[in-house]
Amino acid sequence: MEIRIRGLSKHYHAEGKTIKALDEVDLTIPASEIFTLLGPSGCGKTTLLRCIVGLESPDAGEISIGDEVVWSKARGIALPPEKRGLGMVFQTYAIWPHMNVFDNVGYPLQVRGVDRALVRERVAATLRFVQLEGFENRPATKLSGGQQQRVALARALVAEPKVILFDEPLSNLDAKLREETRKELKAFLGKLKITAVYVTHDRVEALALSDAIAVMRAGRIIETGTPRKIYFDADTQFVADFIGRANLVKARVRSQESARTLVECGLGTIACERREFGAGAEVTLCLRPEFIHIVPGEASGDNVVNARIDSRVFVGEAYEVELRAGAEVLLARIDPDSELDIGDAIHFRLDPAHCLLVSS
Repeated sequence: MEIRIRGLSKHYHAEGKTIKALDEVDLTIPASEIFTLLGPSGCGKTTLLRCIVGLESPDAGEISIGDEVVWSKARGIALPPEKRGLGMVFQTYAIWPHMNVFDNVGYPLQVRGVDRALVRERVAATLRFVQLEGFENRPATKLSGGQQQRVALARALVAEPKVILFDEPLSNLDAKLREETRKELKAFLGKLKITAVYVTHDRVEALALSDAIAVMRAGRIIETGTPRKIYFDADTQFVADFIGRANLVKARVRSQESARTLVECGLGTIACERREFGAGAEVTLCLRPEFIHIVPGEASGDNVVNARIDSRVFVGEAYEVELRAGAEVLLARIDPDSELDIGDAIHFRLDPAHCLLVSS
């Protein structure tokens, strides 16, 4: 079910100030995809989610789910949450401590007056789907964090919603469990083939889960695209820096070639993937640490830079090193069995395909 948002605004007033939580947001969320709203705390992503589900009333704009307008300021439409056909998984799971797993999952059907036999059938099928079959009579709050997350997911799914929304549902889990649950969640949603809207500030979560990502900042959508597009080919410095670790180097466009843009910066003359900037334009060169390749022995040619290792930290799967090249200091990753050490002179090469230019 496609979701269309047009001109959506939401303002809060506190201590004589007006805060623009949402600032004329336009967004189309495709049907049957996992669509993530990603951004720093306070950017408006949870407010946007709550407006979609009907827990917040915007000040202007329109929201449509499928062919139905569920909220419109101009047309006076405000469908209540229970009429929008949505399921929601909250950050805290909202598990009722006085109920067992069966009653927690079946509650949305029970309040709708669904026949008891059908409730039992739907709950059993949903618990099988989330791999909690046999847990029906367990006290819900006695389960592990990952199991409680699956109970919350089952409760959101049991009424067969056309859209399911997630508000940072993995943030309360430890790192290892979060990774395992993320894989499970992606598999579950892939089987369901329904529209899922996911809110997070965790870039790894967004990249791993999503079919598409919208990056938000200060109540606006800054950029949308696939995870690979957002990570490798961001349009703005904010997105390039926020979506992953990046070295940002100030540069000036020297010239354009058929497939490359040449820039001058503290690293010298660097050939980059072509971007349409005019000669002399001030830009930022974005270099991911994993694409800075140290070259053994002597090296020459395009995009080869001389540097010295300033620091080295072992992080398990790699060494993270700081490379000083002139006035620039770059973060890079090298093999964990490397014998390079602090003070060593090295050369590194930059692939133009991974030299991303963005507006300063």
